[in-house]
Amino acid sequence: MLDVNLRRDASFDFFYPALTGSLGWKQGDEEGKWAQKAIETLVKKLKKRKGVLENLQYALTHPNEPSECVTIPRSLDGRIQVSHRKGFPHVIYCRVWRWPDLQSHHELRSIECCKVPFNSKEPEVCINPYHYARVDYPVLPPVLVPRYNEYPVPQNNGEETDGRQTQAPFDASRSDVGTSGMQPVSYQEPKYWCSVVYYELNARVGEAYFASLPSILIDGFTDPSRSSGRFSLGLLSNINRSLTVENTRKQIGKGLHLYTHGGDVYAECLSDSSVFVQSRECNERHRFHSTTVIKIPPGGSLRIFSNRHFAQILSFTVTQGVEATYDLIRMCTIRISFVKGWGAEYHRQDVTSTPCWIEVHLRGALLWLDRILRQMGPCRNPISSVS
Repeated sequence: MLDVNLRRDASFDFFYPALTGSLGWKQGDEEGKWAQKAIETLVKKLKKRKGVLENLQYALTHPNEPSECVTIPRSLDGRIQVSHRKGFPHVIYCRVWRWPDLQSHHELRSIECCKVPFNSKEPEVCINPYHYARVDYPVLPPVLVPRYNEYPVPQNNGEETDGRQTQAPFDASRSDVGTSGMQPVSYQEPKYWCSVVYYELNARVGEAYFASLPSILIDGFTDPSRSSGRFSLGLLSNINRSLTVENTRKQIGKGLHLYTHGGDVYAECLSDSSVFVQSRECNERHRFHSTTVIKIPPGGSLRIFSNRHFAQILSFTVTQGVEATYDLIRMCTIRISFVKGWGAEYHRQDVTSTPCWIEVHLRGALLWLDRILRQMGPCRNPISSVS
């Protein structure tokens, strides 16, 4: 039952009880109010179209039987707004009626009977929650780690750069070490899936934020509630803050939405200004240069880390020795700047030249890597602080 203080049409509840009677939200909480508002928004769009609300009612009350598409017009950017929050309509209504923990369209796929799924780009889009299925992510296989005395001895062929031997490009099919005597090390989900540190130019500001919820907002506001799913940069003070930094902070606005699903991490730009991402794993996956900075425009989203791809890289790299494996630490850290970019196309060559930026540490990947390194044993050469 929803909050009784919400305005509701009694006749609407009488004729279409499934639309409000099957919600899993707690009475009176913020998400419950949002869900009710989402339903009211949908009813306004559908009530003048003959038979459509009845089709939706049937789908909700007969989830295991075939049902008709329930469509609404597609907006210019594909999103609709509900109580100051914008999102894709099929995600919103799948979240309202089926999966309250749903975060993004990456977690959904349409079923075969749907005639106008979201990815069809037709003028109408189906929002029938039973015309979509949730994407299942298989469990990551463990990484097989050789004992430290079983690593192949590096062959020095004279091709060295800056005192370090060059390595061949990543190829998951190659392995010079057999599986006998290897120790499996499995991925384990940590209590906090990431930590976020905020910087202004080259100075760290405030304490690290630890994310336990799968979805977090990083914005420029001053959220007084300090809710666990929100990191408001407007709360952080810096006595040495410059005018450039101050002006940039004012443009962060709604900022950034970070969320994880199945070990993958996604970034969605909610700000009116772009955000800029440097993720070495993402660059490797797209065959970009390792230091490439990717621009995410307002309303855009990007998978900035794939745990499965990282696992493939990790499985290969452990056969190359401790030093090569240790270098993967850089893949577990993602840098994101607000408003101002950096890199080859900008006069700012380093992220520390941008006014406002964050460093995201992926704790699951880091802890996995740490356990693998411990299993591998001592390294042949000392690892310096700048490795």
